[in-house]
Amino acid sequence: MSSRPTIKDLADAAGVSIATVDRVLNSRTKVREATAQRVLLAAEEIGYHAAGLLKRRLRETRPRKTLVVLLQRSSDAFYRALGDSIQRMSRNFSRFALETRIHFMDEVSPEYIVAELQNKTLDADAVVLVALDHHMVNLAVDQLNADGKIVLTLLSPLSASGCNGHIGLDSHSAGRCAAWSISRLCPRPGKVGILLGSHRYRNQEISEISFIRYLRERAPDFVLLPSLLNLDDERLAAEATAQLLDDHPDLVAIYNAGGGVDGVIRAVRRERHSRRLVVICNELTTNNRTALAEGLLDVIIATPLDKLASELHTMLDQALNARPDVRFPPVYLPVDLHISENV
Repeated sequence: MSSRPTIKDLADAAGVSIATVDRVLNSRTKVREATAQRVLLAAEEIGYHAAGLLKRRLRETRPRKTLVVLLQRSSDAFYRALGDSIQRMSRNFSRFALETRIHFMDEVSPEYIVAELQNKTLDADAVVLVALDHHMVNLAVDQLNADGKIVLTLLSPLSASGCNGHIGLDSHSAGRCAAWSISRLCPRPGKVGILLGSHRYRNQEISEISFIRYLRERAPDFVLLPSLLNLDDERLAAEATAQLLDDHPDLVAIYNAGGGVDGVIRAVRRERHSRRLVVICNELTTNNRTALAEGLLDVIIATPLDKLASELHTMLDQALNARPDVRFPPVYLPVDLHISENV
């Protein structure tokens, strides 16, 4: 039986000196993070008996950082899934011991968002948020950045000059994909309804504009109805959908560019036997997946959450090592399209 690997074996495997391994094991003097990680990987590869101790030492010596994440409604399955993805991302940080606090904002007024930004981020090193693009919110974000905090936006960008970076879906592509789907799936042209949470969400506004532009350019026989706002609220979305269905018996399609999808599904389900609609919505949740299988939804335009969390990890890793005035180019992710046959 082979003997247990020694500290010399570990040093040889990692390509460092025995003294360096000793410093990593016993935290005698600071070792470069890349070197410490190389020693840990070598320890796991050769089965060194103190690999667990190495992991603990690395965790103990990592700088501690606090990340505060402000997402939208706690009742929304998509935002809960997004929060879970960010928490998993946080556990994968090697450079920092990242404490991540996720808060859900169940109101959408600018005053409420500003209060949350001021109250929840006092000890934050970095702030990640999804919020309305409003001058009050932008001023609060600029102040956070002036106070030395990194601020990143997800999904919907802000106009604030204090934002260090943005990660979201390619909203231009999302709107055009929705319009393309309707133009191909509808058996005949007709009236098309558009729902969105608010024009203050810039991602939704871009999706709406791109959707309208595609139909006007490529499928001009479709009649676009005025957009209806639902504040991404399930009840309001159900009411707006029911209004469309009641007011327009010749409605052929609905594009919901924002949230509140469960309300849309509920209203469409009541009409499923009286007419055939093409319905396009956002995000692949359990309820949306079921609605696809039932034929209540035709296409779901989804945010790739794992990819978003990965990009957030990369941006945070760089931002937390930089000055507060660092700026990153926006990252726009390609859309994920789902139909009943691929979920």
